[in-house]
Amino acid sequence: MWTTFRHAEPVMGTVVSFDVRHEAGDQHAAAARAAVAAGCGMLHEADEVFSLWKPDTVASRLRRGALTVRECPPEVGEVLQRCADARQRTEGWFDPWAAPGGLDLTGLVKGWAAQRACDAIRSAGLPAAMVNAGGDIACYGGPEPGHAWMVGIQDPQHPGKVIRVLEIAGGAVATSGTYERGDHVYDPFTGRAVLPTLQSATVVTSDLGLADAMATALFAAGEGGLSFVTAVDGASGYVVRTDGSRRAAGPLPVVGGRPAQ
Repeated sequence: MWTTFRHAEPVMGTVVSFDVRHEAGDQHAAAARAAVAAGCGMLHEADEVFSLWKPDTVASRLRRGALTVRECPPEVGEVLQRCADARQRTEGWFDPWAAPGGLDLTGLVKGWAAQRACDAIRSAGLPAAMVNAGGDIACYGGPEPGHAWMVGIQDPQHPGKVIRVLEIAGGAVATSGTYERGDHVYDPFTGRAVLPTLQSATVVTSDLGLADAMATALFAAGEGGLSFVTAVDGASGYVVRTDGSRRAAGPLPVVGGRPAQ
């Protein structure tokens, strides 16, 4: 049996929670605390670079033309490249360059930063961890040896009720919808808020930055966007339509192997 270390960090406009499993003993406990502290540091550094709520961040200055990409730290170029890749993969439905008000990288950054934090914990040699960034999850291993993490998809009509449970031994899960945050997803082709045909859209893939971007794109595109989700190797999508009916596509890892409907 492993020992559990948990921590919740307010950052990036949300709370990021860590659930880290480690061998018993003071040395392993100290390693878990240090790894989580390093992960939290990465999240705060990302917030200081990419937040658009603060006028003096790199992202804010880049957005208004006060900086060029060459003048930005290297992680900005990395995120821009990932955004360009996500735009191509989603057939333009995820497009930070088309955001109202100018370049907005936040649709990918939270997932990207949480994935980096999770990867840092793994690199520290800890056997398992889950990083939950406001409901978007990166993980590896499981809560105990031989078991996967259980990740629930929430019923958008009944907050707190889980409509599907996924078994995730390693990878990422992200969900987009208007039921918690209102109309925050925009159609990149019109610049206007999406007229929803879905209540929520969930993407399961290997990387949380990509999952975050693709969930936003899937919600914006509607059910037809499941085709670009499943075009990514190993990725799955799960949508809840406005009438409450559901559809899954791809190898959705459902508990007990039951079909996801």
